[in-house]
Amino acid sequence: MASDNQLTNWPMNSGTILFGLAPEPVFIKPALSIYPRIPVSPFFYSALLSFISGLSPLLAHYIPLLIDCDDGLHSILCLLRGTLGGTAPVDNEMWVKLTFQAGVSHVFVNLGSDHPSILEAMVKGQKEKPNAFPKIITCPNEMVALSMADGYARLTGEPQCVIVHVDVGTQGLAAAIHNASCGRAPVLIFAGLSPYTIEGEMRGSRTEYIHWIQDVPDQKQIVSQYCRYAAEIRSGKNIKQMVNRALQFATSDPKGPVYLAGAREVMEEEITPYTLNQSHWVSVSPSALPTEGVELIASELAAAKNPLVIVGYSGREARGVHELVTLANTFQGIRVLDTGGCDMCFPGDHPAYLGMRFGVHDAIKSADFILVADCDVPWIPTLCKPSDSARIIHVDVDPLKQQIPVAYIPTIATFRAESATAFKQLNEYIASNPSIQQTIQSDENRARGKRRAEAFKKTRQAIYNLARLPPGGDVAPLNANYLISQLRQSCPSDTIWAIESVTLTANVADQIAPTLPKSWINCGGGGLGWSGGGALGIKLAADAKHGGSNKGKFVCQIVGDGTYLFSVPGSVYWVARRYNIPILTIVLNNKGWNAPRRSMLLVHPNGDGSRATNEDLNISFAPTPDYPGIATAASGGTFWGAQAANVAQLRKLLPEAIKSVQNGTTAVLEAQLDGTQGNLMRKTDAASDQDTY
Repeated sequence: MASDNQLTNWPMNSGTILFGLAPEPVFIKPALSIYPRIPVSPFFYSALLSFISGLSPLLAHYIPLLIDCDDGLHSILCLLRGTLGGTAPVDNEMWVKLTFQAGVSHVFVNLGSDHPSILEAMVKGQKEKPNAFPKIITCPNEMVALSMADGYARLTGEPQCVIVHVDVGTQGLAAAIHNASCGRAPVLIFAGLSPYTIEGEMRGSRTEYIHWIQDVPDQKQIVSQYCRYAAEIRSGKNIKQMVNRALQFATSDPKGPVYLAGAREVMEEEITPYTLNQSHWVSVSPSALPTEGVELIASELAAAKNPLVIVGYSGREARGVHELVTLANTFQGIRVLDTGGCDMCFPGDHPAYLGMRFGVHDAIKSADFILVADCDVPWIPTLCKPSDSARIIHVDVDPLKQQIPVAYIPTIATFRAESATAFKQLNEYIASNPSIQQTIQSDENRARGKRRAEAFKKTRQAIYNLARLPPGGDVAPLNANYLISQLRQSCPSDTIWAIESVTLTANVADQIAPTLPKSWINCGGGGLGWSGGGALGIKLAADAKHGGSNKGKFVCQIVGDGTYLFSVPGSVYWVARRYNIPILTIVLNNKGWNAPRRSMLLVHPNGDGSRATNEDLNISFAPTPDYPGIATAASGGTFWGAQAANVAQLRKLLPEAIKSVQNGTTAVLEAQLDGTQGNLMRKTDAASDQDTY
């Protein structure tokens, strides 16, 4: 006879293991069978209840909660099978707990018909073990979901999870999967698959019309080229190993998104609970330079008269910033150029800093030695490239750029190593090498430092001059340099900047000049629309690390008007209100897409398009939308929103917006650049335009 204790030892289903809430056995209501059902009369039900009472009074107590007179014979037999030593379905909690144990603190979800057991797991997990269960964030749009996970992971370095719905939800990830891949954001994506049985052969078989038309030949191929790992979960018996393997890929260099998919039948599979030793599933340790590599780079730096370090995402690890500063302080002729703008890689107030430029800078042409460190595009050869005599060394976690079909750098040496580790190795070797120390202590090294400081001072003065009060005083229209300068002065000094300003990125970078690691996070790729969800993910992470809502650092999103629309603001600001994630959004309204015009001018500088208006080029957003109004509507009228077109309006509204965010309410301030009409809106303006950057 079955004992009461047997009720607490029913095997988990694989969905439970995947979510991973509880390795210990629990008693959960079985999922109802979708097999063809034989109606059960009230008389039969009463007789069966009496029979079960003889087996176990406790089980008889649960019968009214588990079955209905009309539910059918199979559901009752399924219950009996579990009681008499067989198996019975349990909910899906272990999936989530496993991700939690692996470092995932938040799951960003867009749920569908492939997630019945996950829904059960979420309800139970959040209710019974909230402190050992990831926080669930509902996202009405998949791109927002993945962008939030991306932003969270970019700030913390901790992998986060996204759950989407079969093939259509996978496609809904859209440009966000490109951004996470290029931006090396560790994210675990899980999607269900349409059930693969039709006639009730297994629990989880098809029950809805949509299950036929969402059944595609190879769902993971939709995103596999952007992922570090993509696989199908085919059995619950090794589901923990599958999840841990995926997370190992996500968190090992080069980091990035991973994708797992599983059909309902697999997620409902009945298995015995089991555990893994999580300490056996760690990420691969960062790679280091070989000894000869350290010696080569150090000797090249010591011999160079005009050395240049080009970075792109070396600041992903804060220690990388500190080690590069030490190196630049040692060799005082070193200058540092950021050609990626992805992360804060070097402090903007250091005399070695040349700023952020997308692959075009005179320093590239004049350098006699270039060290490229964790950078995808150090220069654009058709616009700017090193001299033929320059000696170049490349150090990167992904030096071959394995997901870029055409990419190469003419180097004398290339090393696969993490830049932060490499910089530390160089500093230690240089400090212990007497010959190099003589070079460092030389008058020439000090003279280079003096010249570098003077050049930096001149550059910063030029940037400052661009941000002066525009002619016209209070009624003067806003320009990007003045606007961003005022924003930088008004926001807290430790603000985290979420940037997606496209053609104005260099201007924004010059005026912000971030000095703290992790204080500047730009879209990792070219899929516009990242910064809406990205900023929310960053703020969510900052608050989580500092004890709760709005206790973390101030977060400011700076976004172009076209990119703002790409970000799905209706979803972004609904999420911001639902989960109380206050951010400041600055919309740079230049009345259209400037990037296509700039691209056209690079190829056809004197063509007909160079004299065309934005309307002629079909890149105008006239009549301009009410960008703050979109956010206000999405928040149910609770968010702060306003538009500033001149100096006086900015002076009044910017402090109000910042105060609103500090008090816990998101604010959206639209900055109408060059006045309410902007440039290139009229024929007379188009002919005079010389620079849309």
